[in-house]
Amino acid sequence: MSPMLAGWRTAVEQTLDEQLAAVANPHLRAAMVYSVEAGGKRLRPLLLLSVVAMYDGVIADALPAAAALEYVHTYSLIHDDLPAMDDDDLRRGKPTNHKQFGEALAILAGDALLTDAFAILSREYPEKGAACVQILAEAAGSNGMVGGQVLDMDGENEQYHLETLKRMHEAKTGALIQAAIAMGGLFVTIPETDQTALADFSAAFGLGFQIKDDINDVTKTTAELGKTADKDVIEHKNTFPELLGLDGAIQALQVEIAKAETALNELTVDAAPLAEILAVLKA
Repeated sequence: MSPMLAGWRTAVEQTLDEQLAAVANPHLRAAMVYSVEAGGKRLRPLLLLSVVAMYDGVIADALPAAAALEYVHTYSLIHDDLPAMDDDDLRRGKPTNHKQFGEALAILAGDALLTDAFAILSREYPEKGAACVQILAEAAGSNGMVGGQVLDMDGENEQYHLETLKRMHEAKTGALIQAAIAMGGLFVTIPETDQTALADFSAAFGLGFQIKDDINDVTKTTAELGKTADKDVIEHKNTFPELLGLDGAIQALQVEIAKAETALNELTVDAAPLAEILAVLKA
Protein backbone atom coordinates (compact mmCIF):
# COMPACT_ATOMS: atom_id res chain seq x y z
CA MET A 1 0.00 0.00 0.00
CA SER A 2 1.35 3.41 -0.96
CA PRO A 3 2.26 5.88 1.82
CA MET A 4 -0.70 8.02 0.78
CA LEU A 5 -3.30 5.28 1.16
CA ALA A 6 -1.57 3.98 4.27
CA GLY A 7 -1.84 7.44 5.80
CA TRP A 8 -5.54 7.62 4.99
CA ARG A 9 -6.07 4.19 6.48
CA THR A 10 -4.36 5.28 9.70
CA ALA A 11 -6.61 8.33 9.82
CA VAL A 12 -9.67 6.13 9.32
CA GLU A 13 -8.54 3.87 12.17
CA GLN A 14 -8.12 6.87 14.45
CA THR A 15 -11.57 8.17 13.55
CA LEU A 16 -13.13 4.77 14.21
CA ASP A 17 -11.42 4.66 17.61
CA GLU A 18 -12.78 8.10 18.46
CA GLN A 19 -16.32 7.18 17.47
CA LEU A 20 -16.26 3.86 19.33
CA ALA A 21 -14.95 5.53 22.49
CA ALA A 22 -18.26 7.38 22.73
CA VAL A 23 -20.25 4.16 23.27
CA ALA A 24 -21.33 4.30 26.91
CA ASN A 25 -22.06 0.65 27.68
CA PRO A 26 -18.75 -1.21 28.12
CA HIS A 27 -20.12 -4.62 27.09
CA LEU A 28 -21.64 -3.25 23.91
CA ARG A 29 -18.55 -1.19 23.18
CA ALA A 30 -16.31 -4.25 23.54
CA ALA A 31 -18.38 -6.22 21.03
CA MET A 32 -18.44 -3.34 18.56
CA VAL A 33 -14.71 -2.70 18.90
CA TYR A 34 -13.95 -6.42 18.49
CA SER A 35 -15.36 -6.55 14.97
CA VAL A 36 -14.47 -3.05 13.83
CA GLU A 37 -10.85 -3.58 14.82
CA ALA A 38 -10.62 -7.16 13.57
CA GLY A 39 -8.67 -6.04 10.53
CA GLY A 40 -9.60 -5.70 6.90
CA LYS A 41 -8.28 -3.46 4.15
CA ARG A 42 -10.77 -0.61 4.78
CA LEU A 43 -11.40 -0.58 1.03
CA ARG A 44 -14.74 1.21 1.23
CA PRO A 45 -13.43 4.14 3.30
CA LEU A 46 -10.38 4.33 1.03
CA LEU A 47 -12.59 4.46 -2.05
CA LEU A 48 -14.50 7.36 -0.53
CA LEU A 49 -11.33 9.23 0.45
CA SER A 50 -9.77 8.58 -2.96
CA VAL A 51 -12.57 10.46 -4.67
CA VAL A 52 -12.21 13.34 -2.21
CA ALA A 53 -8.46 13.56 -2.80
CA MET A 54 -8.67 13.25 -6.59
CA TYR A 55 -10.87 16.34 -6.76
CA ASP A 56 -8.88 18.38 -4.25
CA GLY A 57 -11.20 17.93 -1.29
CA VAL A 58 -10.18 17.93 2.36
CA ILE A 59 -9.59 14.40 3.63
CA ALA A 60 -10.21 15.34 7.27
CA ASP A 61 -13.70 16.57 6.42
CA ALA A 62 -14.65 13.19 4.96
CA LEU A 63 -13.25 10.96 7.71
CA PRO A 64 -16.48 10.70 9.74
CA ALA A 65 -18.32 9.64 6.57
CA ALA A 66 -15.63 7.04 5.91
CA ALA A 67 -16.04 5.73 9.47
CA ALA A 68 -19.82 5.55 9.10
CA LEU A 69 -19.39 3.55 5.91
CA GLU A 70 -17.09 1.10 7.70
CA TYR A 71 -19.59 0.83 10.55
CA VAL A 72 -22.27 -0.37 8.13
CA HIS A 73 -19.89 -2.79 6.44
CA THR A 74 -18.85 -4.24 9.81
CA TYR A 75 -22.46 -4.61 10.95
CA SER A 76 -23.17 -6.62 7.82
CA LEU A 77 -20.28 -8.98 8.55
CA ILE A 78 -21.43 -9.57 12.14
CA HIS A 79 -24.95 -10.41 11.01
CA ASP A 80 -23.81 -12.48 8.01
CA ASP A 81 -21.80 -14.70 10.35
CA LEU A 82 -24.74 -15.47 12.67
CA PRO A 83 -26.09 -19.05 12.91
CA ALA A 84 -29.33 -17.99 11.21
CA MET A 85 -27.33 -16.66 8.25
CA ASP A 86 -23.96 -18.11 7.15
CA ASP A 87 -23.22 -19.72 10.55
CA ASP A 88 -19.49 -18.97 10.42
CA ASP A 89 -17.03 -19.61 13.24
CA LEU A 90 -14.14 -17.48 11.94
CA ARG A 91 -13.80 -14.02 10.47
CA ARG A 92 -10.38 -12.64 9.51
CA GLY A 93 -8.71 -15.44 11.43
CA LYS A 94 -10.55 -14.73 14.70
CA PRO A 95 -13.72 -16.18 16.25
CA THR A 96 -16.78 -14.46 14.85
CA ASN A 97 -18.55 -11.94 17.05
CA HIS A 98 -21.29 -14.32 18.18
CA LYS A 99 -18.69 -16.94 19.08
CA GLN A 100 -16.86 -14.40 21.20
CA PHE A 101 -19.80 -12.57 22.80
CA GLY A 102 -22.87 -14.73 22.22
CA GLU A 103 -25.62 -14.33 19.66
CA ALA A 104 -27.67 -11.72 21.52
CA LEU A 105 -24.83 -9.25 22.02
CA ALA A 106 -23.55 -9.87 18.49
CA ILE A 107 -26.94 -8.95 17.06
CA LEU A 108 -27.08 -5.84 19.21
CA ALA A 109 -23.52 -4.84 18.29
CA GLY A 110 -24.49 -5.04 14.64
CA ASP A 111 -27.66 -3.07 15.31
CA ALA A 112 -25.65 -0.40 17.13
CA LEU A 113 -23.08 -0.06 14.35
CA LEU A 114 -25.79 0.32 11.72
CA THR A 115 -27.75 2.87 13.72
CA ASP A 116 -24.74 4.81 14.96
CA ALA A 117 -23.51 5.18 11.38
CA PHE A 118 -26.48 7.39 10.59
CA ALA A 119 -26.07 9.29 13.84
CA ILE A 120 -22.47 10.08 12.86
CA LEU A 121 -23.52 11.37 9.44
CA SER A 122 -26.36 13.46 10.85
CA ARG A 123 -24.24 14.92 13.63
CA GLU A 124 -21.06 15.62 11.67
CA TYR A 125 -22.64 17.04 8.52
CA PRO A 126 -25.45 19.53 9.21
CA GLU A 127 -25.60 20.51 5.54
CA LYS A 128 -24.84 17.33 3.61
CA GLY A 129 -25.85 14.82 6.28
CA ALA A 130 -29.23 14.05 4.71
CA ALA A 131 -27.62 13.31 1.35
CA CYS A 132 -24.99 11.08 3.01
CA VAL A 133 -27.67 9.22 4.95
CA GLN A 134 -29.79 8.69 1.86
CA ILE A 135 -26.93 7.24 -0.18
CA LEU A 136 -25.79 4.94 2.60
CA ALA A 137 -29.27 3.85 3.67
CA GLU A 138 -30.36 3.03 0.13
CA ALA A 139 -27.17 1.06 -0.47
CA ALA A 140 -27.59 -0.90 2.77
CA GLY A 141 -31.34 -1.41 2.67
CA SER A 142 -34.06 -3.41 0.96
CA ASN A 143 -32.97 -2.58 -2.59
CA GLY A 144 -29.27 -2.83 -1.76
CA MET A 145 -27.20 -4.99 0.55
CA VAL A 146 -30.10 -6.48 2.55
CA GLY A 147 -32.07 -7.19 -0.60
CA GLY A 148 -29.05 -8.91 -2.10
CA GLN A 149 -28.65 -11.03 1.02
CA VAL A 150 -32.28 -12.14 0.77
CA LEU A 151 -31.75 -13.03 -2.87
CA ASP A 152 -28.75 -15.08 -1.74
CA MET A 153 -30.91 -16.90 0.82
CA ASP A 154 -33.66 -17.46 -1.75
CA GLY A 155 -31.11 -19.16 -3.98
CA GLU A 156 -30.06 -21.78 -1.43
CA ASN A 157 -32.10 -24.43 -3.22
CA GLU A 158 -31.92 -23.01 -6.73
CA GLN A 159 -29.14 -22.54 -9.27
CA TYR A 160 -29.34 -18.97 -10.51
CA HIS A 161 -28.70 -17.88 -14.06
CA LEU A 162 -25.72 -15.60 -14.59
CA GLU A 163 -27.79 -12.40 -14.76
CA THR A 164 -29.53 -13.21 -11.48
CA LEU A 165 -26.20 -14.03 -9.86
CA LYS A 166 -24.81 -10.69 -11.01
CA ARG A 167 -27.89 -8.85 -9.78
CA MET A 168 -27.57 -10.54 -6.38
CA HIS A 169 -23.97 -9.46 -5.93
CA GLU A 170 -24.48 -6.00 -7.39
CA ALA A 171 -26.84 -5.50 -4.45
CA LYS A 172 -25.18 -7.62 -1.75
CA THR A 173 -21.60 -6.49 -2.35
CA GLY A 174 -21.60 -3.82 -5.02
CA ALA A 175 -24.12 -1.40 -3.54
CA LEU A 176 -21.94 -0.41 -0.59
CA ILE A 177 -18.92 -0.01 -2.85
CA GLN A 178 -20.91 2.23 -5.17
CA ALA A 179 -22.09 4.17 -2.11
CA ALA A 180 -18.47 4.81 -1.14
CA ILE A 181 -17.78 6.49 -4.47
CA ALA A 182 -21.06 8.42 -4.40
CA MET A 183 -20.54 9.65 -0.83
CA GLY A 184 -17.04 10.84 -1.70
CA GLY A 185 -18.60 12.92 -4.45
CA LEU A 186 -20.60 14.90 -1.89
CA PHE A 187 -17.42 16.52 -0.58
CA VAL A 188 -16.11 17.83 -3.90
CA THR A 189 -17.22 19.20 -7.27
CA ILE A 190 -17.00 16.60 -10.03
CA PRO A 191 -17.63 17.21 -13.75
CA GLU A 192 -20.69 15.36 -15.06
CA THR A 193 -18.65 13.19 -17.41
CA ASP A 194 -16.43 12.15 -14.53
CA GLN A 195 -19.47 11.31 -12.42
CA THR A 196 -20.55 8.82 -15.09
CA ALA A 197 -17.08 7.30 -15.30
CA LEU A 198 -16.85 6.98 -11.52
CA ALA A 199 -20.23 5.23 -11.42
CA ASP A 200 -19.00 2.84 -14.12
CA PHE A 201 -15.82 2.20 -12.16
CA SER A 202 -17.65 1.47 -8.92
CA ALA A 203 -20.07 -0.93 -10.63
CA ALA A 204 -17.25 -2.87 -12.28
CA PHE A 205 -15.09 -2.87 -9.16
CA GLY A 206 -17.98 -4.05 -6.99
CA LEU A 207 -18.83 -7.01 -9.20
CA GLY A 208 -15.17 -7.82 -9.75
CA PHE A 209 -14.59 -7.78 -6.00
CA GLN A 210 -17.22 -10.48 -5.51
CA ILE A 211 -15.95 -12.60 -8.39
CA LYS A 212 -12.46 -12.38 -6.88
CA ASP A 213 -13.87 -13.45 -3.51
CA ASP A 214 -15.59 -16.46 -5.08
CA ILE A 215 -12.36 -17.44 -6.84
CA ASN A 216 -10.39 -17.15 -3.60
CA ASP A 217 -12.89 -19.42 -1.85
CA VAL A 218 -12.02 -22.29 -4.21
CA THR A 219 -8.30 -21.61 -4.69
CA LYS A 220 -7.12 -20.69 -1.19
CA THR A 221 -7.14 -22.56 2.10
CA THR A 222 -9.33 -21.51 5.01
CA ALA A 223 -6.12 -20.55 6.86
CA GLU A 224 -5.16 -18.20 4.02
CA LEU A 225 -8.66 -16.73 3.95
CA GLY A 226 -8.95 -16.44 7.72
CA LYS A 227 -12.54 -17.63 7.70
CA THR A 228 -14.71 -20.71 7.79
CA ALA A 229 -14.98 -22.59 4.50
CA ASP A 230 -17.68 -20.96 2.36
CA LYS A 231 -20.77 -23.13 2.56
CA ASP A 232 -21.99 -21.95 -0.83
CA VAL A 233 -18.82 -23.34 -2.37
CA ILE A 234 -19.00 -26.58 -0.40
CA GLU A 235 -22.60 -27.18 -1.42
CA HIS A 236 -22.05 -26.01 -5.01
CA LYS A 237 -24.55 -23.19 -4.90
CA ASN A 238 -24.56 -19.77 -6.50
CA THR A 239 -20.97 -18.74 -7.11
CA PHE A 240 -19.19 -17.62 -10.25
CA PRO A 241 -16.80 -20.62 -10.34
CA GLU A 242 -19.74 -23.01 -9.95
CA LEU A 243 -21.72 -21.38 -12.73
CA LEU A 244 -18.87 -20.52 -15.10
CA GLY A 245 -16.12 -22.89 -14.00
CA LEU A 246 -12.89 -21.58 -12.48
CA ASP A 247 -11.46 -20.49 -15.84
CA GLY A 248 -14.72 -18.80 -16.75
CA ALA A 249 -14.80 -16.97 -13.43
CA ILE A 250 -11.24 -15.77 -13.95
CA GLN A 251 -12.22 -14.50 -17.40
CA ALA A 252 -15.28 -12.75 -15.93
CA LEU A 253 -13.01 -11.06 -13.39
CA GLN A 254 -10.73 -9.82 -16.16
CA VAL A 255 -13.73 -8.34 -17.96
CA GLU A 256 -14.70 -6.32 -14.88
CA ILE A 257 -11.12 -5.20 -14.32
CA ALA A 258 -10.96 -4.00 -17.92
CA LYS A 259 -14.23 -2.10 -17.51
CA ALA A 260 -12.92 -0.44 -14.37
CA GLU A 261 -9.64 0.52 -16.05
CA THR A 262 -11.51 1.97 -19.02
CA ALA A 263 -13.62 4.08 -16.67
CA LEU A 264 -10.54 5.41 -14.87
CA ASN A 265 -8.92 6.33 -18.18
CA GLU A 266 -11.96 8.47 -19.01
CA LEU A 267 -11.51 10.68 -15.94
CA THR A 268 -10.20 14.23 -16.26
CA VAL A 269 -8.04 13.89 -13.12
CA ASP A 270 -5.22 11.63 -11.97
CA ALA A 271 -6.91 8.42 -10.81
CA ALA A 272 -3.85 6.90 -9.14
CA PRO A 273 -5.59 6.22 -5.78
CA LEU A 274 -8.44 4.30 -7.40
CA ALA A 275 -6.01 2.50 -9.70
CA GLU A 276 -4.06 1.33 -6.66
CA ILE A 277 -7.23 0.02 -5.02
CA LEU A 278 -8.27 -1.70 -8.25
CA ALA A 279 -4.97 -3.60 -8.12
CA VAL A 280 -6.33 -5.76 -5.28
CA LEU A 281 -8.40 -7.57 -7.92
CA LYS A 282 -5.25 -8.45 -9.84
CA ALA A 283 -3.33 -9.95 -6.90
